[in-house]
Amino acid sequence: MSHQESGAASRTVRDVVFVDGLRTPFGRAGDKGIYAGTRADDLIVKCIRALLRRNPSLPPQRIDEVAIAATTQIGDQGLTLGRTAALLAGLPRTVPGFAIDRMCAGAMTAVTAAAGGISFGAYDVVLAGGVEHMGHHPMGSGADPNPRFMSERLVDPAALNMGNTAENLHDRFPSITKERTDAYAVASQAKFDAARRGGRIQPDLVPVAALKPGQGWTLNTVDEPPRPGTTMSGLAGLRTPFRAHGRVTAGNAAGLNDGATAALLASSDAAAELGLSVRMRLVAYAYAGVAPEVMGIGPVPATEKALKQAGLSIGDIGLFEINEAFAVQVLSFLEHFGIADDDPRVNRYGGAIAVGHPLASSGVRLMTQLARQFEEDHTVRYGITTMCVGLGMGATVIWENPHHADYSGVRPQDSAAAETTSEGAA
Repeated sequence: MSHQESGAASRTVRDVVFVDGLRTPFGRAGDKGIYAGTRADDLIVKCIRALLRRNPSLPPQRIDEVAIAATTQIGDQGLTLGRTAALLAGLPRTVPGFAIDRMCAGAMTAVTAAAGGISFGAYDVVLAGGVEHMGHHPMGSGADPNPRFMSERLVDPAALNMGNTAENLHDRFPSITKERTDAYAVASQAKFDAARRGGRIQPDLVPVAALKPGQGWTLNTVDEPPRPGTTMSGLAGLRTPFRAHGRVTAGNAAGLNDGATAALLASSDAAAELGLSVRMRLVAYAYAGVAPEVMGIGPVPATEKALKQAGLSIGDIGLFEINEAFAVQVLSFLEHFGIADDDPRVNRYGGAIAVGHPLASSGVRLMTQLARQFEEDHTVRYGITTMCVGLGMGATVIWENPHHADYSGVRPQDSAAAETTSEGAA
């Protein structure tokens, strides 16, 4: 007996769209940071509530899943964060949730895992995001790596320190000098400052009130890490903490940060039904493993896999949002694909070197910035969000711009018009 005869539903792959995304302002980790006295789960709750306020046509009970990532899942980042955050945000108790860990690509994995469920038909609407409070939970805190990693030499010892992996990448690409990485870092700071002053960053930030002992309450509305006015001479003298006379410094790498992000995803038909905006359409995604001691090269094979899935070439990509864990990691990606260090398609609003990289939250920041760039540049059809991942991985998602003339998805207004026409015909 066939599955149709037994009553099982037949399924078709559905389009997945990015409806909206936002984040908290990012803070510097540590006792002096803006979120020193704020819980990690409260940061993600702020994002969930803000998404619901920004999308009032979405009934909360229509949310089918809440997927939230954190790298260090203990303390205020533990206890099945997707479910606890949903309850704390006041979502109906019928809305389930789960937690995800893929280190730096946590939020990106939350999005793609949820997207798979939407495409399969298990979900219609999903919240996905990530949070990292590196002040409360420094990377690797509480971890107990299996001794076999060292005793059996399964990985190079340098693989457990991200800064060392960046120095190793410099060794692999001798053409990527410290001067090039410093120049890239200066440009990142300048681009982010220009985007902020141009009103392109603030619309997607949710203000967060934070209490600090002895200082009372402060409403945080801007990112703490950026250093506008950074110069080459200012970066030249910074120490190289990971290697004597090395090339990686605090100036050409992302800092240690606190922050949260969240995105609203839906099937294209659910978006049309509920009157939700369509800011991007998911085209393809891929993850790839690389040698852990050079984890920064991970975006290269991940992007090649995603492009192959989509039937596209690197020349088809009009915008790149690459996470700037380290400048050398971005430049190794650009060098592999023959893209200039200052190509205007790359990180138009600056990146993590300026704004910070709260590990598991960063993937959705890339998506939110890409969506805003799509809205202001209708000549670009495809863009990618990509990042390297600790322990030797890469992650890439390809998106399509619904504002492009050749957009292949169904826009909500097109769907609504078709339904009106069919009703009139009936």
